[in-house]
Amino acid sequence: MYRIAGLFTALVMLAGLSPANAEDKTITVFAAASMKNALDEVDAAYTAKTGIKFSVSYAASSVLAKQIEQGAPADVFVSADTDWMDYATSKKTINEASRVNLLGNSIVLIAPKDSEINNVTIAQGFDLAKLAGDGRIATGDVKSVPVGKYAKAALEKLGAWQAAEPKFAMAESVRAALTLVSRGEANLGIVYSTDAKVEPGVKIVGTFPADSHPAIIYPVAATTTAKSETNDYLAFLRTSTAKTILEKYGFKFLISPTT
Repeated sequence: MYRIAGLFTALVMLAGLSPANAEDKTITVFAAASMKNALDEVDAAYTAKTGIKFSVSYAASSVLAKQIEQGAPADVFVSADTDWMDYATSKKTINEASRVNLLGNSIVLIAPKDSEINNVTIAQGFDLAKLAGDGRIATGDVKSVPVGKYAKAALEKLGAWQAAEPKFAMAESVRAALTLVSRGEANLGIVYSTDAKVEPGVKIVGTFPADSHPAIIYPVAATTTAKSETNDYLAFLRTSTAKTILEKYGFKFLISPTT
């Protein structure tokens, strides 16, 4: 009887440990929507190297930061701006020592692939409202989504915001804005250059001057509840292997890569 009871206890303990062990082999990443294509490839390379798998949620940085604040289980946060990483840090959900400003990007003006709009010079005084005609202009929500905040800042500096504001369609993320343009539901859009690069249904018709908006920086950090495997993954994001993949998608690597 004792041996049977002992065996039963051992099986119960084993059953209890198995889910935890399986969980330890998965890293949960909350990343800005604009990272999807590039980060999927980076993660695949890391899985091939280590066997560790990923559960990734892509959305606007604002949404992800608040989900983490509300207790959503995440090991890594990749934000499309420093503001939302600062927000997460202020809420003490981020391991500040692990934070690094990893990537840079640029914002561009896009149109549907078959649009007659081409080669727009984006400079002081350019008339975005006139360019859009009777159509809409898509970007992320200018109050919260990083790409929208960058877009509004640029248009304000260039003197184009006031006239164009009524024509804006505010999307929940940069990828949602990209979709509106690719489907022809918006005449124009303001997205990251990396987004435009992966969507065959749009074309870049102009690039915003870098000095027209705050620097576009993607910080990455571990959360305060991150699994121990997370540190090695964050180290991988800093390697030349990750750099090669990320630069292929148009991101600018802001740090010196490790080997």
